[in-house]
Amino acid sequence: MPANLPPQYFEAEKVYRQAKTPEEKVEALETMLAIMPKHKGTDKLRADLRRRIAKFSEEAQRRTSVSRKGSAYNIRKEGAGQVVLVGLPNAGKSQLVSTLTDAFPAVADYPYATKVPLPGMIRFENIQIQLLDMPPITDREAKPWFSHLLRNADVLLIVVNLGEDPLIQLEDMFAELEGMKIKLGGEEVGDELAPGIVRKRPLVVGSKSDLDGSDEHYRMLSARCGGEFPVVAISAKEGTGLEEMNRAIYKMLNIIRVYTKSPGKKTDFDEPVVLKRGSTVEDAAQSVHKDFRNRLRYAQIWGSGKYDGQRVKREHILEDGDVVELHA
Repeated sequence: MPANLPPQYFEAEKVYRQAKTPEEKVEALETMLAIMPKHKGTDKLRADLRRRIAKFSEEAQRRTSVSRKGSAYNIRKEGAGQVVLVGLPNAGKSQLVSTLTDAFPAVADYPYATKVPLPGMIRFENIQIQLLDMPPITDREAKPWFSHLLRNADVLLIVVNLGEDPLIQLEDMFAELEGMKIKLGGEEVGDELAPGIVRKRPLVVGSKSDLDGSDEHYRMLSARCGGEFPVVAISAKEGTGLEEMNRAIYKMLNIIRVYTKSPGKKTDFDEPVVLKRGSTVEDAAQSVHKDFRNRLRYAQIWGSGKYDGQRVKREHILEDGDVVELHA
């Protein structure tokens, strides 16, 4: 099947060829990837673009000639997914990261205390999820680096201060995201994106729910977003709502946890294999080792089968919590 690439793709490719820095190349490649139509004819080209993005992202991280701040804005994904915080000054992002992770962001009452991205890890049951604190989305000094991290994230955490008017905050943040060519929401049938625009799944978090007036502001926030995006209220200071938020993050990552075992051995429930929802037994086998996928004959599963220990083929779609015994 031919690729049938649109003219905008070749314009972005020209920008890529003229790019002089790894950061510029990554931005152009991401634009090419977003413009490219999704079908079998573009599978190899999409894979090649992703390889190049990874290559230049690593190169940018290694470069010693760029400023310290520039290097700091190239964050390698870790854990089961990457969640990037988006908020205005004093939204409560840093307090949230400090409460949930072992990172030590600057927590202050004055605006723009966070200057560079700071990663930390959330522990959700038996997996870890990367949470990335960011400067305020209105920080012009951070603008050259901001877009790449947001476009590369798995989920955006839109943090709204419930001590202030939530609708004004949303309007400002949505305008900034639109300027970065980021559209919020899940994929909808027939909803085609304009060239260069990427779609990101958002979770709207009303922070500082311990403040006076927060209940009314949360009702306003829910009325504005409830039918479109998931919304939760939290207080990082008092520790309320955090479990609900973490569970919502896990759901939005669209992943499952599967436990593989060898015949005759016990299942280790502390080390799940994390896969995208819709993955198969074959995918689980490849996660163990790429050669094991080719040698796989069948599997037995406990969980989503008709009965425990059911023998299934490699095409069987797995569910969260399944135990898979692989037979080569």
